Amino acid sequence: MKLQRKNRLRALSLGAVAVSGALALTACGSDDTGKKDDAGKSTASASAGSIKCDDAKGQLLADGSSAQKNAIDAWVKQFSQACGVQINYKGSGSGAGVTAFTQGQVAFAGSDSALKPEEVTASKQVCKDGQGIDLPMVGGPIALGYNVPGVDNLVLDSQTIAKIFDSKIKNWNDAAIKKLNPDAKLPDLKIQAFHRSEDSGTTDNFTKYLIATSPNDWKYSGGKAWQAKGGQAASGSAGVAQGVKQNSGAIGYFELSYAKDMTSVAIKTGASTPVKPSVESATADIAAAKVIGTGKDMALQLDYATKADNAYPITLVTYEILCDKGNKADTLPATKAFLRYIASEDGQKVLSENDYAPIPADIIAKVRTTIDGLS
Repeated sequence: MKLQRKNRLRALSLGAVAVSGALALTACGSDDTGKKDDAGKSTASASAGSIKCDDAKGQLLADGSSAQKNAIDAWVKQFSQACGVQINYKGSGSGAGVTAFTQGQVAFAGSDSALKPEEVTASKQVCKDGQGIDLPMVGGPIALGYNVPGVDNLVLDSQTIAKIFDSKIKNWNDAAIKKLNPDAKLPDLKIQAFHRSEDSGTTDNFTKYLIATSPNDWKYSGGKAWQAKGGQAASGSAGVAQGVKQNSGAIGYFELSYAKDMTSVAIKTGASTPVKPSVESATADIAAAKVIGTGKDMALQLDYATKADNAYPITLVTYEILCDKGNKADTLPATKAFLRYIASEDGQKVLSENDYAPIPADIIAKVRTTIDGLS
């Protein structure tokens, strides 16, 4: 009996050691899930620790650009971990976001297009003694992802792109595409061009590129709503990307962060070589942007017709839109703290890690000053 009791105690002791070891391994494993900095620390922890929460508390409701949704999600994870504030960013599209803002439904909105004069006027109804302003926060290329079997390096120019999305070029072995890709084995395959179904700043920027570079082939006025006939419609950048992935012969436009696991078009711009979408090539284009907003508004003018080497022409800048004065008192501290974080050096580094382009240093410095003065 004594021997049996001794064996049972020994088994319990070993079991405790095993559990303790498992817990230790689990704890070690959790430290290894994130990226490490040069000192061996998790970059996620280091980033969260540098966030200034100030008086941030409660919940924030926001809506708008689906282009920046992946960036917002990464930022929210860090900010919520540091400050305990819940942020619900819907990502319903730029049009929906601006409407929600001018109706006073959200603390801030995201839009890939700056506010129009009539939207600024509408914002004065919810911004007491102030108005809505545009703060550029996220940059990036609009990739043209495609699904054409056997074609890994597709080159297109703006005229051909315009004709594809206007249903004028309907097959992948069209003569115009062959001329640009003499070495490619282009299949006899119908083109399925996907566009956004809802009002979208990505659509606005994509069509601004076509208007600026191919006015003879793209005769639409542009804007957030898709105007060309034909094609396939899908909701959000994620929906367009999914449509391209699932359909042979498809092509669509969406931010680079949605173009993973597929190939993207290199654009012939007049530069020495065709330019592919990347953080670096988008940054080169955005760096040439001009601030055209007045007062605290920082709307930018992009160069869609660039011919500079390594500058990708189809870029966008997403603005965070809120009141310069008259923001709601209960959400202002959290809004300022969150915006201050995403405009910070640490916050902007998150963009490059998620296939977005940081805002140029001189512009983001002005954004930080504006955020500090919000009331």
